Amino acid sequence: MAGFRSLAEQVRDPAGATERRRTALRKCLEKFAPYGHRATWHHLCLRAGFGTQERRPDPARLVTALDELEEARAVWLDYEREFAERRRQEKHEGIRRPTALDDWHRQTWGGFGIAWCDDPALHPSAPLATVLHRLIDALGTAPRTSCPVCSDDRLLWRGGLAHCPSAGPVCLTCGIVVPEPVLTREALAESKRWRRMLLASAG
Repeated sequence: MAGFRSLAEQVRDPAGATERRRTALRKCLEKFAPYGHRATWHHLCLRAGFGTQERRPDPARLVTALDELEEARAVWLDYEREFAERRRQEKHEGIRRPTALDDWHRQTWGGFGIAWCDDPALHPSAPLATVLHRLIDALGTAPRTSCPVCSDDRLLWRGGLAHCPSAGPVCLTCGIVVPEPVLTREALAESKRWRRMLLASAG
C-alpha cells in the first residue's frame, strides 16, 4: 500500500490523469485526516474551490488542497515527535502512569481524528495547520472552559459518535469533538448538563 509521500507525488504528477490524481488525494486522507476522512475531504474541497463529488477538478486545485494537508501533517508530526520524546524522558525518570492526555493521544496516533468532526459539513474554516497549532497549544496549557479552536464556550456532550471515544464534548460552532484533557471539569460537567436538559425538553 502506498504511503503518504508516494500518494502526494501522484497528486502532483502533471502526467497523471486528473481522476487518478484526485483518487491519490483521497487516499492521502487514509493516512492523515485531522477531522476524519469525510470532514477533512469536505474542508479541503471547500478551501481549494472544487466540489466534493467533482470527478475532474482543476489539477492546480488538487495541489492546493494537498499543500494545505501537507502543512498540517508537518505540524502534527513535529508534535508527535515531541510527545514521544517527552514520554521517553518520563519513563527514564520513573514516571509511567499514563494521563488523560496520553489516552487521548493514543487514539489519534498517526493523525486520524485529531479534531474529529462527526458532521462532515461542519468543521473549522481556518487552515488545517492553524487549527492544529491552536489545539496543540491548548494541550500544553491549563484546562479551559471553551473550544481551543474557535473559543466558543457552547459545548454539548454527544454520544453515538462515529469515532473512538464514541462520546465527547462537541463545539456547536466549529463542530470538533474537543479533547477532554484541554477542558476544565466544570466545562465537561456543563456540556453534560446541557445534554440532559435537551433530552428532558425533547421528552
